[in-house]
Amino acid sequence: MAINHGSKRLVVGAHYGFRDWLAQRVTAVLMALFTIVLLLQVLVGGPMGYEKWAGIFAHQWMKVFTFVVIVSLLYHVWVGMRDIWMDYIKSVALKLSLQVFTIVWLVGCAGWAIQVLWRL
Repeated sequence: MAINHGSKRLVVGAHYGFRDWLAQRVTAVLMALFTIVLLLQVLVGGPMGYEKWAGIFAHQWMKVFTFVVIVSLLYHVWVGMRDIWMDYIKSVALKLSLQVFTIVWLVGCAGWAIQVLWRL
């Protein structure tokens, strides 16, 4: 006869803790790598000017890498802000409003970043 000590614990919730923790680390590594690549390109070569800056982003691989980093940054921000809203805002209506505002703001930032990046 088996003796059962304590009650059976039922774990509920969204189950996104590890996924978001991992996403924050991966996006942070991508942003750090981008920073290193950008710093190397800025520091190597002649004096800094518009021509050099535009030349850095003239290559298609750099535009794509920059776009990937922008998307990573936006997702990184979304995870952080969503956690802040969920942890510190108790009103469901206010929490939902802030989350919708954050999404709209981040999508707007993504559109603006794409416009700037492909205008160079």
